[in-house]
Amino acid sequence: MTEVFASLLSKICSHTPLAAGRPLVWIIIANPKAGGFTIRSRWKNHHAKLRDCAQSAEKNPLRVNCAPSQTARRGGGLGVEMGIIATMAAGDAKEITDALVKEASEAAAALSATDLKNQTTAESLQSNKRPFYLIITAGGDGTSLEVMTSLYHAPAEIRRDFAILRLPLGTGNDGADAFDLDKALALIIEESEVRQQRAPKLIPASGRGPFLAFNILSVGVDAFVTLMTNKMKGKLPGDSYKLWVDIAALFYDRIYKVGLMDVRSVDEQGMKAKAFREKLLLLAVGESGRRSYGSRKLILPDERNVCAIKQMPLIRKLALKGLLPSGAHVDKPESILWNARRVEFNSQYPLLAQMDGETVLLEEEDFPAAIELTEPVIPVLKLLANTSL
Repeated sequence: MTEVFASLLSKICSHTPLAAGRPLVWIIIANPKAGGFTIRSRWKNHHAKLRDCAQSAEKNPLRVNCAPSQTARRGGGLGVEMGIIATMAAGDAKEITDALVKEASEAAAALSATDLKNQTTAESLQSNKRPFYLIITAGGDGTSLEVMTSLYHAPAEIRRDFAILRLPLGTGNDGADAFDLDKALALIIEESEVRQQRAPKLIPASGRGPFLAFNILSVGVDAFVTLMTNKMKGKLPGDSYKLWVDIAALFYDRIYKVGLMDVRSVDEQGMKAKAFREKLLLLAVGESGRRSYGSRKLILPDERNVCAIKQMPLIRKLALKGLLPSGAHVDKPESILWNARRVEFNSQYPLLAQMDGETVLLEEEDFPAAIELTEPVIPVLKLLANTSL
């Protein structure tokens, strides 16, 4: 199955207009246990869309100077000649990306040495010789989190030679570049550009971390849902995330005490944005507004990138829970939304935090803690304005 996937995807890579004029190197990091592969109905749908996208890509000129990465070729297993490596355990995606960054660094160093010897300008090196590396993730939010964490820590001069495309092959896919496979693939079939994306970063006072997310970083009830979903993954049938949302609405504040939280924040200019003291069920900070988690639950449905939800009686929790998928919770008095670059918070009691599906428990020594947006560091793809989608 993954070999068929890689065969069609490598054909698309061979016809992409991305980074035209430069050598293109690609790698496909796939989680074969992701729902997009293992759930038969989803795979059937993905295969059909992938086949159609490959046919569309063939309308573009065939690239001469493009190939799978050496990291993929050294990875072993089926499909490596098409540039795919399958992950087998947590941490594999990060190790693969680390190896690709090393490959890119060595290639850049070798070209720099050659150009210095031949007295070639750095501008010529960058525009004509230095390879451009495309990482395609085919898995869930955990796979993309590992890859992007590796890229975050890569040297800036090497990171400029990269772009990441996150395909929606997982269960939730909130970290993917589009919820639909064909729309995600359009980013390398049509004309696109590389833009640098920021990352929410959790900074505890204890010095632990920092902990990174690339979609939404939050503390409170949804981190509890994430923790229990991860613990029971593979043990419960169906959508266990939805099940734990229902359970959390009933029992979260009986398991974790919901105390007063002091919240202070600043905007992009460093000016005070909002400050308050409330009992909060949730505090969520996104890389930007218009973001979802938990499989399309629109916690940040407009341009505002921070959402806090106050503690409330059970009957209100049940009502508000049903509004999250559509984003209608923003009009309710329990919701506080605003824009901020940095949010500092103190809590009476320990708090669970979640970073794109990974959790950590914040305890007394971790407060005050902060969630702040990094500088733009992650190279993602955006369609140019004159494209069809």
